[in-house]
Amino acid sequence: MRFRVPRTLFVLAACSASAVVSLAPANVAAQGGYPSKPIQLVLPFPPGGATDMVGRTIARKLGEVLGQTVVVENRPGAGTIVAATYVAKSAPDGYTLMATSGTTFTVNPAVYAKLPYDPQTNFEPIGLIGSTGLILLANRDVPVNNLKEFVAAAKAAPGKYSYASFGAGTTAHFAGEELFNLTGTKLLHVPYKGSGPAMTDLMGGQIPFSVDTVAAAIPQLKSGKIKAIAVTTAKRSALLPNVPTVAESGYPGMDASTWIALVAPRGVPADVKAKLEKALADAIADPPTRKQLAESGIEPFYAPGSQVAAMIDKEIPQMRAIAQRAQIKLD
Repeated sequence: MRFRVPRTLFVLAACSASAVVSLAPANVAAQGGYPSKPIQLVLPFPPGGATDMVGRTIARKLGEVLGQTVVVENRPGAGTIVAATYVAKSAPDGYTLMATSGTTFTVNPAVYAKLPYDPQTNFEPIGLIGSTGLILLANRDVPVNNLKEFVAAAKAAPGKYSYASFGAGTTAHFAGEELFNLTGTKLLHVPYKGSGPAMTDLMGGQIPFSVDTVAAAIPQLKSGKIKAIAVTTAKRSALLPNVPTVAESGYPGMDASTWIALVAPRGVPADVKAKLEKALADAIADPPTRKQLAESGIEPFYAPGSQVAAMIDKEIPQMRAIAQRAQIKLD
């Protein structure tokens, strides 16, 4: 997750759902080398969110490139901790991978005193997949259509409004708290176990506002079931050109987005890691895959594992500073 001036970016539920998302003919699979059996791609959020959509898109193309079946397994819970712990303790043979956001690596260490995994030593980053902006959303029946009206409504009725995020201590939570600090407003935070359930309650009117990813919001915005108030990035989203930024709306200084990377357990053999890095780079360079990612609200951008590791090292202290300022702490 990247934040600039200020630099901003779940409730435990260990459920899982599996689905084969890419099948390749048996005669295409490598004979005697990696991969010689199906690959498991773990996603730390429920179906329907940005990471889930990205993971399934990448899994299909990785399956084609590697010539092997890629099976997606959703393991949501505890702000990605359930999935991350599972992957960290898996065999480092290249057959267990995880596609996850900066929450796993830079936010969780900022909000938890202890983690069952080490974000800097338990994983082998394979590469960056892309990034997506964050956005303030409203139920379509709430009489707020822009950030100015949002601020006026929140200040006129302190304590009346609440907002959803896809988990306590996640990028959406961080971005929401920074936004409300910037605008001088205060809303009750209601964490959900992923974008899917949060979006369901936003559309149903159970909650008036939410902070979510552009990727998760686009389908519902296109159908008119929710309203966009402002994006948290420095520039407008190319997929939502009519939605102003927070800065354009009168509150300069906010630029928040979240990135998604592919990782494996630490200790993957060098030749397997190299093959995975090349496969990921080829997948992201594929025009139909790029188009599908873009249509889902993701800006595709490949970077090698070494660059992802450098991002993690740089952002952990920044996220800790934000958590301390906003008093975000989880047990």
